[in-house]
Amino acid sequence: MSIHIVADSGCDLPYSFLQEHHIYLLPLIVHLSGRDYEDAVTIDPKQVYEAMRNGEVAKTSQTSPQKIKEVFSELAKDGRPALYIAFSSELSGTYQTAMMMREEVLEQYPDFQLTIIDSKCASLGLGLVVMKASELAQKGMPYEQLCETIAAYCSRMEHIFTVDNLEFLARGGRISKASAVVGGLLNIKPLLHVENGKLIPLEKIRGRKKVLKRMLELMEERGNDLQKQLIGISHGDDEETALELKRQIEAKFGCTRFYISQIGAAIGSHSGPGTLALFFLNEYIEA
Repeated sequence: MSIHIVADSGCDLPYSFLQEHHIYLLPLIVHLSGRDYEDAVTIDPKQVYEAMRNGEVAKTSQTSPQKIKEVFSELAKDGRPALYIAFSSELSGTYQTAMMMREEVLEQYPDFQLTIIDSKCASLGLGLVVMKASELAQKGMPYEQLCETIAAYCSRMEHIFTVDNLEFLARGGRISKASAVVGGLLNIKPLLHVENGKLIPLEKIRGRKKVLKRMLELMEERGNDLQKQLIGISHGDDEETALELKRQIEAKFGCTRFYISQIGAAIGSHSGPGTLALFFLNEYIEA
């Protein structure tokens, strides 16, 4: 490609996909069982989910400044322009660190073209944007046009997701332990979305079937030209439910293009096993 694409592991795309499409990776760090791992590189999400089911608490941190500077310097030496599409700045400090490292690299390589976009996206919502950037770069879209198009994709990406067990959110401090106990007893499944890069609760729904039904209703309310889109579904070690959601979307909207992936170790450390997430554009962009 004439343009380098950079992503962090908050995109929840498999490492094999990133390698195959020559996408540079900035891995988030997962702390588990007294060890540090590079998300998507040295730890498998299933390892995290099994540990969480057994009562362990996984923690995460952003990509190190040294790693970011190393990747940016490598790209600068190559001489081709680069686009880094970052995990939402409301959910990770990686974007801010990358902006600082960009300035340091530009001091040494002042002619290096490096655009960093705060995607305000997460998980496969970010992943779909990264996939589109790679596709357009492969097709030879000019650099400035690519950056503008990808920024537009980011602003139109919808995230709708639910967690299976409130206990995991409580362990990570996202909700109170009392709320988790009551929610578990009542079989409550919270529905959330991403707004301006932040996780925002939408509704509390009783039962998994009702949650799936409501996800489709929201997709109908918010989506546009869904049949033309690549629909993203990510899951926390629950492929069966992800495939059931896919079947329901096919039946209701006639969609034919899907990308299904497992939620990565870093994001999964906070959402837990059984999480289910749906991603689509609220305004389709022909590109």
